[in-house]
Amino acid sequence: MYYSSGNYEAFARPKKPAGIDHKSAYIIGTGLGALTAACYLVRDAQMPGSHIHILEKDPVAGGACDGADIPGVGYVMRGGREMDNHFEVMWDLFRSIPSIEDPDISVLDEYYWLNKEDPNYSLCRSTKNRGQDGGTDGKFGLSDKAATEIMDLFFTPDKELANRPITDFFDDEVLNSNFWMYWRTMFAFENWHSALEMKLYIRRYIHHIAGLPDFSALRFTRYNQYESMILPMQRYLEAHGVQFHFDTKVENVVFEVGGGEGPHRAVTGTGQDTIQRIQQAAFARNPYSTSTKKVARRITVTHAGEISNIDLTEDDLVFITNGGCVENSTIGAQDKPAAWDPTIRPGGGWDMWRRIAAQDPSFGHPDKFCGDPEKSNWMSATVTTLDGEIVPYIQKICHRDPFTGHVVTGGIVTCEDSGWLMSWTINRQQQFRDQPKDQLCVWVYGLFTDKPGDYVKKAMRDCTGEEICQEWLYHLGVPEDKIVELAANHANTVPVMMPYITAFFMPREAGDRPDVVPDGAVNFAFLGQFAETPRDTIFTTEYSMRTGMEAVYTLCDVDRGVPEVWGSVFDVRDLLMSSVKLRDGEPITSMKLPMVERIALKEVLKKVEGTDIAKLLKEYGAI
Repeated sequence: MYYSSGNYEAFARPKKPAGIDHKSAYIIGTGLGALTAACYLVRDAQMPGSHIHILEKDPVAGGACDGADIPGVGYVMRGGREMDNHFEVMWDLFRSIPSIEDPDISVLDEYYWLNKEDPNYSLCRSTKNRGQDGGTDGKFGLSDKAATEIMDLFFTPDKELANRPITDFFDDEVLNSNFWMYWRTMFAFENWHSALEMKLYIRRYIHHIAGLPDFSALRFTRYNQYESMILPMQRYLEAHGVQFHFDTKVENVVFEVGGGEGPHRAVTGTGQDTIQRIQQAAFARNPYSTSTKKVARRITVTHAGEISNIDLTEDDLVFITNGGCVENSTIGAQDKPAAWDPTIRPGGGWDMWRRIAAQDPSFGHPDKFCGDPEKSNWMSATVTTLDGEIVPYIQKICHRDPFTGHVVTGGIVTCEDSGWLMSWTINRQQQFRDQPKDQLCVWVYGLFTDKPGDYVKKAMRDCTGEEICQEWLYHLGVPEDKIVELAANHANTVPVMMPYITAFFMPREAGDRPDVVPDGAVNFAFLGQFAETPRDTIFTTEYSMRTGMEAVYTLCDVDRGVPEVWGSVFDVRDLLMSSVKLRDGEPITSMKLPMVERIALKEVLKKVEGTDIAKLLKEYGAI
């Protein structure tokens, strides 16, 4: 596998890889990474669809990219997806996936046309004092000291950031700024999360710094992510004969490491003692586990209460979605909280990954991510307005008619003085194709689920859907004597608790996530947010899809380049633009520098005066 850029390879079609007709594929999970791998197996590896088997523990595809109308409960969206025009893998694939609305056009076509005709931007990024504009005025509010702290993190080598939290690098100069409010609420970063991931995000999206205050950099799908992304992929795969096996839980994948019947074969139980013992034996056998031959030999599955095994040859390719940000999620209802129990052992993709990781050090360390759900959880809620009673309070904040089918809030609106650090958003309506046209689906989330609310004096995790709606209405500015009535009879609210929703932001180091294709792997790869690819940043649709493409191209030897991550971090124009924007348009020459540095800067600017360098610096407002 190799990376490429430009349209020479972007528009090329690869030849059919040798021997592909004699191979089969087993894909664990149906999230974006898994479905992307299946699509690339069909489109570019040209594997017969009947040879591809997708194993999913749930009755429906999509993983974290969901959206459903649950009978007796209501509309539910656990999360939402913000896209970027430089999601190179995503658009490479979606140009080939037919739209479910019009099969004569692609998902990329409809998405491109929609966002060109109806560009995204926010008219109110935050509120304070119960629905009053937050008054950020699009400013970051960073002092010179704060800007320097961000710059220092930007230039710190990755190795020095291993296992360190953000607060090792940022103090109140950053943490009390508008910048941090924008950042943490948009990306769901907590102060204790990984400094390494923070740095990687800044570098990856340096070209979007200017669009951070008003979300003008973002693009959204027309409907919820299940109907806009997952369903078209599923129908494409089914049309090519790909086999979906729902309600089929993969318990373990058994590997042969180093060509022998080593102690890894003993992993049959689920107990942590067993896993630790086997992992110690694996480390003793091969402490670095770099290029040792590794072959997936068996998949153990549970279906309809029965356990069975799928024996594998080296021509049977296995694609493993390890971990999962929505595993152990619970759904409440209008009259019921979403259950929260931090003592429950991580299930689903986590317990499977633990069994896999026990067999070889190169398979990662899942407990680094799922070991402390108090630091990786937050909650969301889907509020469905049942009539027009709540709508005027929404319009007062978003300054748009939410029923036009166009952009509404243009991204989240953060209630800055909320005890839960609540944010909410209304994407284009209707969010569900069968949603009544007089109803709105609002997505609400809170980062601090253990803190009391400001109207409902309870922790968010203890609240029913109706109580969460009351808290939201309070921060909209609804008169207090109307809040209870509106929440009870004019809306339906469904809360969701997600213990591991930001598990991938937990402080980590190299090796905690397995490489997409570990060294020595013959017939298997890892997919999704807990697989390691060095070229992208997690918690994005692009990251999951990139792992799927890289896995297929590597295992099937597809002779075409994987699109390189957009290189804005190496573009001096973007670096200049972001430096100036972070300082709210102030030129770098206005920074309060020590005398020696001030003199040095003056001498440098004198030397470049009249050159193209000076012209560039002036064009981007740096001087």
